[in-house]
Amino acid sequence: MTDPQNGRFPERLTPGGSSGPVDPAAAAGPADAAIPRDAGVPDEAIVRGEASGPVGSAHHEEDVLNHVFSELTGELPRDVVEAHERALQEPDPVLPTPTSRREAREQAQIAETRAQRRAEAEAALAQHTAAVRAAPKPKKRRRRGFVVAGISVLVVAALVGVGALTLGPVIPKLIERISSMEVKDFEGEGTGQITVTIADGDDGTAVARTLYKSGVTASVEAFYQLLVASSEEPVFHPGMYSLRKEMSAQAALNALLKPGNRLEGGLLIREGDTGRTILPALATAIGVPEADVQAAAANPASFGLPADAVTMEGWLFPATYTFPKGTTATQALQTMVDRTKRALTDAGVPADQYERTLNVASIVQREARATDDFAKVSRVIENRLAAGMKLQMDSTAQYGKGQADGSVWSSAESLKDKNDWNTYERTGLPIGPISNPGDDAIKAAIAPADGDWLFFVTVNLTTGETVFTNNNTDHEAAVKQLRDWCSANPGKGC
Repeated sequence: MTDPQNGRFPERLTPGGSSGPVDPAAAAGPADAAIPRDAGVPDEAIVRGEASGPVGSAHHEEDVLNHVFSELTGELPRDVVEAHERALQEPDPVLPTPTSRREAREQAQIAETRAQRRAEAEAALAQHTAAVRAAPKPKKRRRRGFVVAGISVLVVAALVGVGALTLGPVIPKLIERISSMEVKDFEGEGTGQITVTIADGDDGTAVARTLYKSGVTASVEAFYQLLVASSEEPVFHPGMYSLRKEMSAQAALNALLKPGNRLEGGLLIREGDTGRTILPALATAIGVPEADVQAAAANPASFGLPADAVTMEGWLFPATYTFPKGTTATQALQTMVDRTKRALTDAGVPADQYERTLNVASIVQREARATDDFAKVSRVIENRLAAGMKLQMDSTAQYGKGQADGSVWSSAESLKDKNDWNTYERTGLPIGPISNPGDDAIKAAIAPADGDWLFFVTVNLTTGETVFTNNNTDHEAAVKQLRDWCSANPGKGC
């Protein structure tokens, strides 16, 4: 998964075996200190990973233009590369000898900021260079044959993804930039095999991006161009499809529309998904009544789970599964449990700590958006437990009450509900896991970062910036940052 969220590719598993990485996926949960699962986090970082400047300013328009250009083409704009190169060439500032501790601190901060900018520029350029070298070389290039209206549809869809639909001036500039380029496309039927997942509700733009990011097509536009030119709009059915790497856009479209390429028995579980969505999806994947799956899952002990495991939650490991025809609900669930045990064993978790580790990891998975923050969130959990404080994690309150409105704020009903998962009411960990964590969250649960933090809150639901603090005063200031951000960005997860 990934992707979104963690940049991880879920494994493809079958009962009794597994194979290599496939379709990227990501998921995270809403909480006071987290980002809701539907928050729009950019796929490509532009300079610092976010747009700046007031809406409507020329600087902001250029940031949006660059971001959407990269989103559509997968290419880092040259001006962004040049900005990183300039950052590396900037001479260190000449500062006078400090005459006070305050000046010394300020100069140290200037030096630290300069070093950070240089490191970020070096990392971005290194990643860009590696991506260019690793990118498959298209076997054919042709001029873009987009109808202007078709380009506009694609551009507007991308702008919606970054919340910039109101920036009308950006659209013609982006159309002009894209139209002046060449479309990248492969030739032929491709090589190898890869499984690609089309989610429920994915439109042509989303499918085009998925194919490009999976390495199936050479560019987003090559596939979308076919959709624009089609006399009838193709219908994409959600599910998992067996495709090849480096296919021409036409071959990829043909394969998606060919019924035999849609895999039966396929199930994708993303990091942070819960049993409430997994179990119904499993029933559909293996072709049995949902009641059969629910009945099998109602007896966790029958799958060899620890005695303290009260539900199957946490034991349905995130991966891409392919179940043979005739697989029963019990067999499918056992496959997931076995995969979870393997993840715990590989991470070095003792058997008597399985359930607790999954409990902590499930909260980390739902609370933290960025993988870099996983270990910090884990440390906050352990620090609060050690201090005898209630965890007060919104993810647990929302899970216990069944709140699924996508808001970062928990409802009053969720916060006050006296269920065994609500850590606003319950002291200690919830009675069981609240989601199904992946490898990164499990590792964070057993290896928290060093720190004295007791609070955290994500202050920008678009960039994922999260503030960790060790006292309530600073935490309240961070919460105010989030409230101010929500006021300025209505409808973006608040």
